[in-house]
Amino acid sequence: MNMSYQNSGSFREFVGKEDVFLAPVLKWAIGPKTQATFELEYNHQHSGLDAAFVPFINGKLLNMPRGRNYAEYSPSTTEAVLGSFNWSHQFNDDWSIKHRFTVNHQTNDLSLTAASGVDDNGNVTRYQFGSNFKLNTYSTNLDLIGHFDTAGLKHTLLFGGDYYRIDKHEIGLLNLVDAISFANNESLIDLNNPVHPGSPFPGRLQPSFLENIQTDLYGLYIQDQIKLPYGFQVMGGIRYQYLHQKALNQGLGLLASPPDYTTQTDDAVTPRVGFLWQPQSWISLYANYVESFGANTGKLLTNRPVPSTSAEQYEGGIKTEFFGGRLRATLAYFDLTKNNVATPHPNLAFAKAGYSVITGAARSRGPELDITGEILPGWNVIATYANLDTKVLQTNDNSNGQTPMIGSRFFNAPRNTGSIWSTYEILDGDFKGIKIGGGATFRDGQIGCCDTPSYKIPGYATVDLLAAYSLDVGKTKITAQLNINNLLDKHYFAGIFTQKDNRNGGVDFGQPRTFMGAINVQY
Repeated sequence: MNMSYQNSGSFREFVGKEDVFLAPVLKWAIGPKTQATFELEYNHQHSGLDAAFVPFINGKLLNMPRGRNYAEYSPSTTEAVLGSFNWSHQFNDDWSIKHRFTVNHQTNDLSLTAASGVDDNGNVTRYQFGSNFKLNTYSTNLDLIGHFDTAGLKHTLLFGGDYYRIDKHEIGLLNLVDAISFANNESLIDLNNPVHPGSPFPGRLQPSFLENIQTDLYGLYIQDQIKLPYGFQVMGGIRYQYLHQKALNQGLGLLASPPDYTTQTDDAVTPRVGFLWQPQSWISLYANYVESFGANTGKLLTNRPVPSTSAEQYEGGIKTEFFGGRLRATLAYFDLTKNNVATPHPNLAFAKAGYSVITGAARSRGPELDITGEILPGWNVIATYANLDTKVLQTNDNSNGQTPMIGSRFFNAPRNTGSIWSTYEILDGDFKGIKIGGGATFRDGQIGCCDTPSYKIPGYATVDLLAAYSLDVGKTKITAQLNINNLLDKHYFAGIFTQKDNRNGGVDFGQPRTFMGAINVQY
């Protein structure tokens, strides 16, 4: 039985979260070669959401207190129940079969007040929206795995199939008294001296649209991994996927419209190949190519579903081990291109109502370095670095002229990111159990919407520290730990969402200096 409870506030006004989680698991060893596992998860979350609005004044983000929230308390309640059953059987030393079936039911009730801009009188304009959301997901997959030899070559064969059913039902809510002009449905609050709750909304939340989407995904796949002489391995596989989607969209209330039914059918065959050479036990060189295909999320302003998405990726690299495997390092280079990338609509009101635009195609490529392990007894390190060249290659949808231009950097994608974290623990002697550590994280600046230079947030670096003490009491281990995150109290934004009118900006606020103490008992 797994159980957890969390109740947390925030440095941001009106933001918090309560989370209850239960997950019993029952495993049945039917025989020495057959097992079955039953899993159940229940999760209940109640949150105060944050639209994180920051006004643009004279083309720049307003320098305001991190805790200031121009919206109001925005409750969201999510309840999810997941049930899963899987079983496996080992026919002999070479052949086995595995099957899994999962059902997930999720509901969400949301009521959000969000800021949308600044008017000519220095007031922040705000609007209300919400939704009643249900999502049911059913999935199953069956895999047959075999090991055999042909002409001295060792094969690992995988053959299988899967099926996914996704049922989405949503009733969107808007506070509307005038379906023609959104300005008549707004609430106001002062930009420089926001006194809550601001001016009252003229209406109330009421149903504005209905959306039902049913998606069926069928897949068949086969893959063979072959072990060759002299440390070589090759892998090849192919997957066929069929997608069928039905959608119903209808305006309700003041936005009433006739039902709009659409269907979408698509399929694709996608390959994957890989190569590995291990000339010595401590070094491996690899390369692979893979394609993907699947359903997209979101809807267009025409209420049509977003077209299917596909991607292709090349990757190659080297993996090494030192000190008997205690320290590991991977250096890789990848080139990933994704088509029909759905991004939130640049008009915040449309984005919050679930509408998207099609960026078209975007490419991300560059090197990545990961180092993890133990340098000396008790001295551990984790270090990562990536240099990402991310660009828009194609645009298919230019609603309101606010999709990125071809050749521009994809928004919210920093060029350089990295982190390093190291700890040292005394393993014996009078000070055994004491651990100290520290690290730093850095990210380059990021751009927002529409190739506008002013829509940019600077890069940042944060420093974290750790101190801990562990004590063994019989067979019980007790650990007390103190973490200090963002030691220098850096004021930063981790991401940005903007519109093209210089009045609207949404950001991800970086957490200020935070002290966290914890006591852990293992028995």
